[in-house]
Amino acid sequence: MQYTYTTHGTCSRAIDIDIDADGVIQNVKFDGGCHGNTQGIAALVSGMKAVDAIARLRGIDCKGKGTSCPDQLARALLAALHGIDIEAAIDHSHCAGHKG
Repeated sequence: MQYTYTTHGTCSRAIDIDIDADGVIQNVKFDGGCHGNTQGIAALVSGMKAVDAIARLRGIDCKGKGTSCPDQLARALLAALHGIDIEAAIDHSHCAGHKG
């Protein structure tokens, strides 16, 4: 499955991901960001199960931004696996269970 994710709050603009039917990451390509770092992240997660990469990368912060390229990759992988707009789900999660 190929998936393109538009990043939020980072120097990278988008992430292209290819995940196989077993949930293993085959390829990751960042559009923008710190080239050496994003290449390194992509090389490290290639061949890894997406759920394992999510567990390792989720929540990493860059300079107090509340996110980072690794965190955005975790969000992209979640979105790809679940077929949802993860940013919209995160933005509206504070409303869950709220009775107005």
